[in-house]
This record gives sequence, C-alpha cells and structure tokens, in this order.
Amino acid sequence: MPEVIDHRPGRQPQPQPVQRVRRDPAPSRLKYRLERMWLRPIWRRTVRIGLPAFLVAMTAGLWLADEDRRASLTDGIDGLVQKVQSREEFMVRMMTIEGASPVVDKALRAMLPVDLPASSFDIDLTALRLQVMQLDAVETIDLRIKPGGILSAVVKERVPALLWRHGRGIEILDASGHRVASVTSREVRPDLPLIAGEGADRAAQEALALVDAAGPILPRLRGLVYRGERRWDVVLDHGQRIMLPAEGGAVALEAAIALHRQQDLLGRDIDVIDLRNPSRPVMRLGVDARNTIRSVRGLPPLGPDGKVIDEKQGG
Repeated sequence: MPEVIDHRPGRQPQPQPVQRVRRDPAPSRLKYRLERMWLRPIWRRTVRIGLPAFLVAMTAGLWLADEDRRASLTDGIDGLVQKVQSREEFMVRMMTIEGASPVVDKALRAMLPVDLPASSFDIDLTALRLQVMQLDAVETIDLRIKPGGILSAVVKERVPALLWRHGRGIEILDASGHRVASVTSREVRPDLPLIAGEGADRAAQEALALVDAAGPILPRLRGLVYRGERRWDVVLDHGQRIMLPAEGGAVALEAAIALHRQQDLLGRDIDVIDLRNPSRPVMRLGVDARNTIRSVRGLPPLGPDGKVIDEKQGG
C-alpha cells in the first residue's frame, strides 16, 4: 500500500519507528569453551590456588636469589629462635637426682650435655636417657623437666645379689645376672654369695635358688661353681663339695641336706657327694677315712694327694 503523505497546512510529519537488530543469545565459541573449562574442578583449583601459589613462589624465589637477602633472613630467624628459647620460662637452672648412690649421682651430673643454667631446648631428654642407661648400675631412670626450671631424675639402681669370679676378675651381678660393678676382691662384698665359672652370669637366677635351698648349711657355703655351662657344684668349707645334676639341682641339694640332718652326712670325713645321678648317689671319702679302712685291710696309707705313700721312700 503506497504511503500517504498529508500535505495539509499545520500538520507535522510523523517519525518513523526504528527497527532494532535482535542479538543472538548464543555465546561465542571461545566463551563457550571457557565456561566449559570453568565447570571442571581442576581448572577452578588451578586458577584459585595454583596460580596464586605459583606467583608467590616465583616472587619468593626471585627475592631469595640474592645471597645477602638469604643471609639476612637466616640471621633474623636464628635470632628470633634464640630469643624465644632464652626466655625465662624455658630455662633449666638446677638438677635433682633421687634414688642414686653418690657414684651414680656424680656420673649423671657429668653426663649432662650442657652446663646449667641452660635452655630446655638444648637438653635432649631421650638422648640423655639412652646415655644414662649405659651405666651398669642403673636399671631404670625417669627424666623430666619440672616447672620452676628443675631437671628431675628419678633413678632405680640394680640391687647387688651375687659375686661372679671369672677369668677376667670379679664382678657384682644383680638377680638377673646383669653386671652392676667390678670389685678387686671378695672381701669388698663378703655379704654376697660367690659363683664361679664361664656362663655363670646367665644362670644367676638358678644360683640364687640354690643359695636359698642351702639355708641350713649356708654358714658353711663358700660358693657355687658352674660346670660345663650346664650344672653346679656346691663348695663348702673343709674342702667338701656337692655335685648337683643339670636338672633339678635345688631338689637334689635339699635331699642332701635332709640326709645330713638324719645322719650327719656333711659332718663326716667325706670330700665329695656326687648327685649327678640322683637315683645313684656316690660319696667319696676323705683321706683320713680311707686310711682308716686301708689300715684295717693291711694296705699302705695314702698321702694328702690321695696317692699311696712309699714306705721305703718315707723311711
């Protein structure tokens, strides 16, 4: 339809409507791909965490690349650490030791890695405990730093139970056979039972059981000798000896003591009571008893060494 123009006087031409171009709502290909990537958690973590961390690390690396800056930073950190560790609440000023003998007390104080007063950070309690446990006389130790700057050491020493004589000298053992100390002679600890023989320390508990079983004849007991690392000999005064079996030694010793009570066995001239075979005990008479029997039989006497005395040589 043709446009009609009104040419009448006084009439203004009407404005024509502007036609707008409709925009396509679909995103561009690049924007679409970026939105798809943003939906993945790995990309979000990379942008939010990884990228800032990378920038911080790169900045720190560039700053620390200078040697003077690194030295200044190290000195500052060391100074701060030293300042914190030297604070009054961290200082240890004294050491208390409980349950230790004077010798162990002196050794413990000498083992302290630093001189007091010192910072608690300079005292390694674990290393100090391991070092103290190397002392033979110490069984256990409890180390701790108490409030007030006190290093407390509660010591439990090993209790001497036996003297062990071997080829290298005489040592004091506890009930488990652990070494406590060395002595120069038995007279240093005459109150402790004496054992002898190689490997006797590993059978300390068995030796103590024999000492307990020897109660009635304990005043006559001179020691125990470990034979072949398997059995014991009980050594009494006057040179008497009781040879015990490898198994059931305490029972065999109690049987010998019971026989002594009944027949005064150990009061007679008997050198050795052999109980290695409990079902067939054997007794070895002394020289005087054997000479009495030999004189009745008309045989020549025996000397102290058990050998026959040659009368011609004796005359």
